[in-house]
Amino acid sequence: MTFKLACGDVMPGCASRFEETDRQVLLAKVAAHAAADHGVTTLTPEVVQAVESRIVATA
Repeated sequence: MTFKLACGDVMPGCASRFEETDRQVLLAKVAAHAAADHGVTTLTPEVVQAVESRIVATA
């Protein structure tokens, strides 16, 4: 299974995209990107929910 996320779905205007076979690796990369590129260093439950709800899983 592959997990995908387009950052722009959470942060409008961002063109970064992520694709991993491991959901936890994807989330770690997204968290690092959010901190480095968007200044989001605190992952509130609302932020986590916004990201989780936009992850697409494909076979």
